[in-house]
Amino acid sequence: PHQEARVFLMRSFRAHDLCDGRPALAGVPGGQGGKSRPQGLRPLRRCGMMQGKHCEGRYCGRLFGQQNKNFVDLRGGAIGENRVFTHPRPAGCDLDYRSESPPILRDFLVYHETIQGHSPKTVDEYFLDLRSFFRYLKLEKRLVPKDTPMESIPIDDVDIQLIRSVTLTDVYAYMSYLSRDRAAHPNSPDTSYGLSASSRARKVATIRSFYKYLTNKAKLLTENPMQDLDSPRLKKSLPRYLDLEESVELLESVDGANSVRDYCILTLFLNCGLRISELVGLNVTDVRGDQLRVLGKGNKERVLFLNEACQQALQDWLTERNMLALIDKEALFITHQNRRRISRAAVHKLVKKHLAASGLDSTQYSAHKLRHTAATLMLQNGVDVRTLQEVLGQDHLNTTQIYTHVDSDDLRTAARANPLGMVKKKKRGSEDET
Repeated sequence: PHQEARVFLMRSFRAHDLCDGRPALAGVPGGQGGKSRPQGLRPLRRCGMMQGKHCEGRYCGRLFGQQNKNFVDLRGGAIGENRVFTHPRPAGCDLDYRSESPPILRDFLVYHETIQGHSPKTVDEYFLDLRSFFRYLKLEKRLVPKDTPMESIPIDDVDIQLIRSVTLTDVYAYMSYLSRDRAAHPNSPDTSYGLSASSRARKVATIRSFYKYLTNKAKLLTENPMQDLDSPRLKKSLPRYLDLEESVELLESVDGANSVRDYCILTLFLNCGLRISELVGLNVTDVRGDQLRVLGKGNKERVLFLNEACQQALQDWLTERNMLALIDKEALFITHQNRRRISRAAVHKLVKKHLAASGLDSTQYSAHKLRHTAATLMLQNGVDVRTLQEVLGQDHLNTTQIYTHVDSDDLRTAARANPLGMVKKKKRGSEDET
């Protein structure tokens, strides 16, 4: 519902008053600053999504203003004392932990983003994990009224005293809440309850990392109370993948108005094992002859060598792309509708579309399953695990080794080597004759 929010500001307004969601502004009676409100100016109001569950009670910074004679649109008018700032936002609510978290939490997140080099999305996930944890703690420790909705509990008052008081028992109680009572999809009317073990394990890792930082880096704790914190036992499942015949059928089924682009995307998935975020982030300058520069997790760069199929698919797509009037001239893959960089959602949609067109069950496969497919096919055709680890951009070898258990020739040989492998049940007819 939110396409573009224009935030109309005057120089007398203080910047920090613009993102806290309050109707009180500097220069507005009842707000900060003490000045009277300029004639014709109405208070900014909070995002309409605040009324629902999507924002989870946070101030998302989407403010709407009423245009009046005091404001001038930068795109068409002169630039003077009064300005209109256009503030585009993607669908949904954006986070900014810098304005929503207490100082002790903000320092931890800044450390991970600036020193550890984690991506903004990863840091945002850390913030959401810790926000959920401290909301639960405040409710359990009766620091807020018992009937306060979880999504509206503020955490801006979390300090070292509260953090120091947390025990392993508190964390395990929080894990129990996540396992039984936490809505898996809060924005869905048909949500189930209880998070998966992998989701709970990630939250445990965030809590453990936070306390490790406070102990070893910030030196705010003398002992780490989470040092012995255990992680939920994860289910070990083998990756789902397409075999060679199914992969060929998928590529041959590509048709339609965007067939050249879609074929190129699927070819890169199946041959290079890219993550969807890596593919979406590709620029034209990343293609260098038979090499492709990929920016992976943690801003780690790697270079992949392109086979003939990838080179031909890229050449065909670049030829078509160069004929388009583009808004985003850097992005390798764009959408034909808005001429901008293709989104993750659009890639998911086109993969599902072509999976269904090829006769495969689109509910069982996804873009990430194509990454599994590439890894499995390379391993089955002689690529060693170490090389595969570099191709996939994985830090830990044990993550890559999961593909060695999928359709392994060694496992087939082991099954045939069993001396009981040739023993078969005798037919009843031959038994009756004897």
